[in-house]
Amino acid sequence: MSIQEVEMPAALQHPIGPHTVEEWLTLPAAEDGSRTELIFGHFYVSPSPSAEHQIAMANLWLMTREALRAAGCRDLHVVPGVHLKIPSAWRTALIPDVVVLDRPPAGTSFPPDAVVIAIEIWSPGNRRAEREAKMRAFAVAGVPFVWTVEGWDEPELTAHRWEQGRYVEENTARGGRTTITAAPIPITVDLDSLLDS
Repeated sequence: MSIQEVEMPAALQHPIGPHTVEEWLTLPAAEDGSRTELIFGHFYVSPSPSAEHQIAMANLWLMTREALRAAGCRDLHVVPGVHLKIPSAWRTALIPDVVVLDRPPAGTSFPPDAVVIAIEIWSPGNRRAEREAKMRAFAVAGVPFVWTVEGWDEPELTAHRWEQGRYVEENTARGGRTTITAAPIPITVDLDSLLDS
């Protein structure tokens, strides 16, 4: 997919910022646990993830890993909180909460063609424009599947599949056990246990 095939979201139609992926890679780790992502050349700092966010991330990692192992998919690797470089004129680099890679993980950052699934847990502070920007960045990267999760009282998971030049919502689940088909193989997750510690 070329950059030209993905339009910038209307909410973000402003000039590309001055910062580059190379600059982003040299940023020191924040002592307070906050995360800095680069979206269209601008730095976005997210506060340290809440306990709920981290528990949900760990449980999604575990559920996805167990499903892939049970299916014998030893060539797919589930990794939490990695750096995803999108080396393009869009100057974007993200830190998805969980990714499924098609190669053994090594180092701290990965090229976009290594990512099969990107999972984002939306925090209440994520603005709509930021969410749209991340989805467009995943599209530019050519990530075939993107899952988003939001809400703690009754978590909702939406799974997208890249199809005919755009992401299509293939699965939406709220609570309970559900099988996600927007994946290399069907993966069953239990949203009722998403916050089990």
